[in-house]
Order: sequence, then C-alpha cells, then structure tokens
Amino acid sequence: MKKLSVIIVNYNVKYFLEQCLYSVFDAGKCVDIEVIVIDNNSVDGSVKMLKEKFPEVKLIENKKNTGFAKANNQGIKISKGEYVLLLNPDTIVEHDTLEKVVKFMDEHPDAGGLGVKMVDGKGDFLPESKRGLPTPFVAFYKIFGLSKLFPKSKIFGKYHLGYLDKDETNQVEILAGAFMLLRKKTLDEVGLLDENFFMYGEDIDLSYRIVKAGYKNYYFPKTRIIHYKGESTKKSSVNYVVVFYKAMVIFAKKHFSKKNAKLFSFFIKIAIFFRASIAIFHRFFSKVMFPVLDFIFLFSGTYFFINIWEQKIIIPKSGHYPVELFYIVIPLYALVWIFSVYLSGGYDKPAKIHKIFQGIAIGTITILVIYALLPETCRFSRVLILFGAIWGLVSMVSIRLLFYLINPKKYKLDSEKNNRFIIVGDKDEAMRVAGLLRNTYINPGFIGLVDVNKNNHKNNGFIGHLSQIKEIISIYKIDEVIFCSKNVPAQQIIDKMSELNNSSVEYKIAPSESLYIIGSNSINTVGDLYIVDINSVNKIINKRNKRFFDIVSSIILLILSPLMLPFVKHFFGLYKNIFLVLLAKRTWVGYYILEKDTNISVNLPKIKKSVLNPVDGLKQNDISDETIEKLNMLYARDYKVLNDINIMIKAYKKLGN
Repeated sequence: MKKLSVIIVNYNVKYFLEQCLYSVFDAGKCVDIEVIVIDNNSVDGSVKMLKEKFPEVKLIENKKNTGFAKANNQGIKISKGEYVLLLNPDTIVEHDTLEKVVKFMDEHPDAGGLGVKMVDGKGDFLPESKRGLPTPFVAFYKIFGLSKLFPKSKIFGKYHLGYLDKDETNQVEILAGAFMLLRKKTLDEVGLLDENFFMYGEDIDLSYRIVKAGYKNYYFPKTRIIHYKGESTKKSSVNYVVVFYKAMVIFAKKHFSKKNAKLFSFFIKIAIFFRASIAIFHRFFSKVMFPVLDFIFLFSGTYFFINIWEQKIIIPKSGHYPVELFYIVIPLYALVWIFSVYLSGGYDKPAKIHKIFQGIAIGTITILVIYALLPETCRFSRVLILFGAIWGLVSMVSIRLLFYLINPKKYKLDSEKNNRFIIVGDKDEAMRVAGLLRNTYINPGFIGLVDVNKNNHKNNGFIGHLSQIKEIISIYKIDEVIFCSKNVPAQQIIDKMSELNNSSVEYKIAPSESLYIIGSNSINTVGDLYIVDINSVNKIINKRNKRFFDIVSSIILLILSPLMLPFVKHFFGLYKNIFLVLLAKRTWVGYYILEKDTNISVNLPKIKKSVLNPVDGLKQNDISDETIEKLNMLYARDYKVLNDINIMIKAYKKLGN
C-alpha cells in the first residue's frame, strides 16, 4: 500500500501537465507516492508526452471527455494510497508540499480533507483557497458583490472566509478541487465524487459530505502551490457563469431542504441572468467602445468643421453643401478610417499609436483613390478629406491617451520596445534558456543571467545573484523574469514573486529540457501558455491579416480560375480549396507537416491545415527534416502577408493540391 496517491485529470494542457508532474515527483521524493493521470481524450499530444517522459505514471486514456468528477473517480478506484490527492494539472507544488500535508493528516485523525494556500502566476493569494458553504444567503452576498465590498465581514465575507487569516491554519467547510487531499478511509465512508456534476460544484458537494459525516476540512497555509487558472479569471465567460451556477442548483437540490432549495434556485436564476448579462455587456462593450467613440468623434468633428467651412468659404461662392454629404459621405469616410485602423491593429491591446497613424494613412489613400474615380457631380472638397484624416488621428490618439491617464494598468500604451529578460538559474541551464530565447524571440532588447548561487556569479557571465533580483530588475529595466525550475525550487519562485510584487514585470518558468516556457501576465490572463515567443503568426493582428488575406485571395482566385485552367494541377481541387478557405476550414499557407512529430513542430503555434507551405516556395525537393523544422519556425516567428503572397506566386501550380 502506498502512502499517497496523486490523481490528475488532464484535458489538452500538455505543457502545464508536464511542469506539474516534474514538481510532483520532486516533492514525492520524501513520500511513498503513486501518480495516476486520467486523460480525457486530449488532442494536444499529452498522452505521447506522458509515455515518453513519465513512464512511471499510471495512465488511463479515456476515449471521450468524461468530465472532472467521473475521471477523478476512475483514478480513485485504482489508487492504492492511504491518502488521495486530487490535483489540477495547471499547478506547481513546492518541494515539501506533499511531505507537510501528509504529516498534518497523520497528526489530525479528525481531518477528512485538506486544502493549501494557492497563489496565481504573479504570486498573489487566490481567495478560493478557503471557502465557506454556499448557503442561499452566502450565494446572494457573492452574486451581488457584497462579499467583495466587505471581504472581512463575518456576515458578507463567508464565501471566501475573508475574515480568516490567510497565513493561519483553520477549519473550513469547502476545499478547492485544484488541490484536495482526502483520507481514503473517509472516501470509503462518504462516497466518491458525484458524477452529476460535470465540471464545477463536485468539490463543494464532496467537502460538504465530509463535514456532514463528522470529519473536519482544514485550510493549511504552511505550504503553497501555484495555480495558474484561478477561479476569478473566468468571470467574464458566459459559459462559466451558466455551468457554475447550474452546478450550484444541483448542490442545493441535493443538500438543502425543499424550501431552501427553492430559495437557492431562485437566487441562482437571478444570478445567471445578472452575471451573464454583465459578462455579455462587458465583452461587447470592451470590443466596441473605442470604435464607437472614434466614430462619434470623427463624425461630430468633421461635421462641425464642414459647418464652419461652409459658412466661411462655400456660401459666398456657390451656396450650401448637399445634405448627402452630412448623412452619407461623412459616415462612410469615418467607417473607412475606422476599418483601416482595425486592419492595421489600431484596436489591439495594448494600444499602438503608430498603428493608428498607419490605419489613418491607408484609409485616407483609399478614400482619395475612390474619390478620384467618382464622377465630378459626386466629388466634394478634398480639404474635407484632409481635415477628416488629421482630426481622426488627433481624436483617436487623444482618446487613448486620456484612458491611459485615467487607468494606465487597464489601458496600456505599447511603445513597441523589445522586451528585456533576466534568466535565473545555473550557468548551463540559464544559457540553454537564453539560447532558446534568441532562437525564438525576435530581437530581445536584453538578456541577463542571474545566478542562484551567491558566491559563483562574479566573472562568470552573470550580472548578479538571486538575492539581488529586485535591484537588477530596477537597474536593467527588466520586463520578464524567467526562473529555471531545474535550479530554482517552486518555494523560492513563489517567495520571490510575492516579495517583488511588481505588476509591471512578468514571471515565467522554464521547465528542464523543454522547448517552452509557462507563465501568466495577470489575474485576468492566468493560465496563458507562452511557448517562448514563437507566436508572431498567432498575434491578433497577424491572425486577422492572415484571415483577411485568405478571403481576398480566395475571391480573386475564384474570379481568375478560368484563366488558370492550363497552369494549375488538380483544377477541381482548386475550387475545393477556395471554398474550404472561405469557410475557414483551411488556410492558403501554413506549416509543412512532417510524418513524424518533432519537439519543435509540436511547439509551434496552432494554425489551420494549409494548402501550401514554406517548402513549396523552394525549388529543391530533397530537404532535410531539420531544414523543414527551421522553415516552419521562421514562418511562425516572423509572419508577414507578403510571405504568403510570395509562396502562392511561386507555387501557384499546387493551389489545387
């Protein structure tokens, strides 16, 4: 019999799972553990990675996504441990976490379950580490924000037990499913996870059943874990709101009296409507706010100018402008400028002033070209176009500067500077990660190495040691800190993140012998995956430009297809590809897919299956796999629409493949 069974349910989070398992096996050196992973039909190569890197893991491969509860129950049923730990794959445990929690359970026979202190990817405390029972009134206080307004109140703050010290061990009612240590004997008595809950609520249900059976649940902050996907990151998701609160209805019907269950269900229905409405409005408003403001300012400013221009210049000569100018032409001008700014990336976050310049310039040229093609009777003053362009530029930039001054954290301005990095680790590992950065990040502004050993950093290529990291960040104006997990234990990483508490710096972790880095920018993006920065093709503006190019080129090819009949192989395949691309099932240019997977290929950003690839743009056919991987990487790292055009021109005969 084992002392501890660690059970992890995975669904398409291969990179996080790998890092999690490294930390678990490191922490398990002082505890007799077994690790069971249940994969819910992932398609990201998780199973292959597990078999290659962690053959000691007991693996259950499901052929469909069975949900969190059912998958965990599969693991519990085959587990041999005295204790069972349900652990999320997007977590990292400290070196002594497993030893400490098992010791606590051994010393507290009344404990049925235990949770630990959780922090996010910035080192900030996650309040869902300790929770109270969501009774109807507790749920009401949370739904309508009273728990957030009065977090320390014993009345309003019961959901996250804000009145309990986060650094003291306490008895709690509800444990978080991200880290849920359970006594196997208790599970035998109260039963396994309720499979009526698909994703949310099963941890609340099981925690409550443990308490009802006479056991105690404890919050234990003497050890910590990093949990990348905190509960608070999902608030803006409508699907999350609906699924989570429906799970609460199942819980209420199961455990509360009929009267209380009805009351709870009533609150839940209000909550679903209230929170979903807020989520929809917030998402919609955040996307259209700047375009709407730009349109209002463009239209009103140009309208005001025309009135003055008309009074001072036009009326004395030839009378009034026609009414169509005000209600058709000016709005169309404004829409052209806004659409051009959108295509140029002027609405991406953080705001890029030079992209607004670019968009206004493209829009103005477009308007002037169309203007020149119009008959004389439909032309109005070019001065109006020139003023509109100048006013559009001034108003758009001013709006963004104003929002930046009001809330610089939310409405950031991008200066297009190259990021400055420091890498914390020993020389070999830090140099490996530095090489990875140089190969995959376009023109890093600075890469400095920081030694973990206080005595060895001098004259050895390091700019300092870990204890000096705060000063190093300040002096070298660092944007990102990368910790090598091979050399820096999770406990030290969390300590440093919490100690620095610098919102302008990003923290990432480079797992040993891996070609990727994981981390998170903020509480709103916790759980993001960073495959270094091989993500140029995956940037919002590039994804948009690539899709726009696919649509335009498909329409052009459709028009010109009769003329291409003698030149294109598989002519009917061309029509098939045109419609597949228009339907967003394919893209014209993408990666060359090797028959065998390689580490580099696996770690490229995902794009749709393509008709052509970088190899098609070359004349020679005998190209090594290594060269193909480099071509794929270059395509992903430094994407330009011109590259797609060039490949399509050179490989036009293969457009029907």
